[in-house]
Amino acid sequence: MIEILYFAWVRERIGLPRERVDTRAATVADLVEELKLREARYAAAFADLSALRVAVDQDLTDFDAPLAGVREVAFFPPMTGG
Repeated sequence: MIEILYFAWVRERIGLPRERVDTRAATVADLVEELKLREARYAAAFADLSALRVAVDQDLTDFDAPLAGVREVAFFPPMTGG
């Protein structure tokens, strides 16, 4: 089981702040593809991966990051300074 966290507009589109999923995905990108197939709201949230950042066990990474042994994946829009 992996805990998935959603932040900002990703959370708004999906309608959940977090969820636990049982997945066979090998990478973050594979996980995203599984999620997109669930419902239209997931497909909308993950339609443009260039507009998203991902962290695996609280470390920023890329969508090709492996999921073996991972406990948490977080999706969020890029941070802006100010």
